[in-house]
Amino acid sequence: MAQRNTVVRSLHDLGLAAWFGGSLMGAVGLNKAADQESKGLNESIRLSGAGWDKWAPLNLVAIGAHLVGGAGLLGANRERVMHQKGVGASTIAKTAVTAAALGVTAYSRVLGRRAEQAATAPEPIESSSSHAPETLEDTSRKLRMVQWAVPALTGAVLVLNALHGEQQKATQEKMGFMRAMSSRLGMNMGTAS
Repeated sequence: MAQRNTVVRSLHDLGLAAWFGGSLMGAVGLNKAADQESKGLNESIRLSGAGWDKWAPLNLVAIGAHLVGGAGLLGANRERVMHQKGVGASTIAKTAVTAAALGVTAYSRVLGRRAEQAATAPEPIESSSSHAPETLEDTSRKLRMVQWAVPALTGAVLVLNALHGEQQKATQEKMGFMRAMSSRLGMNMGTAS
């Protein structure tokens, strides 16, 4: 059982580390390098898009490992989540932030594809419609903001992960279970941590 938990924890942590680190490196390094080495927005989008396209399969594996590991940890720690003070709330928070990171990552990919298609397309036909397509500049600006949101959100998941690690210390677990049992028996154990 302990070996299984170690494998699950490793999947969870390594997946999150790759998701966070890859998105941060892309936002800081890849995009900036593409901007410096290009001769305009279209070329910058093509260069950075090529790098993000190479990263996408590994990122998908990393996210999958994180989610599979997280599900395994949740199953292994369901009693702690239900009974130890604070663990349920931090688990809900971590799940919500992870869901937001997933959504932003997917949206980033959609915007990236849209920007790459616009950058490689022939000049667009001017439209007099009020529903004219979004310009490449607009898409690129949204994409850059979203690409920074991914490491921000996955960084928040890392912080919540550290909180879970602290909550898993033996003294914290013991106090959490003692509080849960005392409240079931109608006793007051106090609020000291």
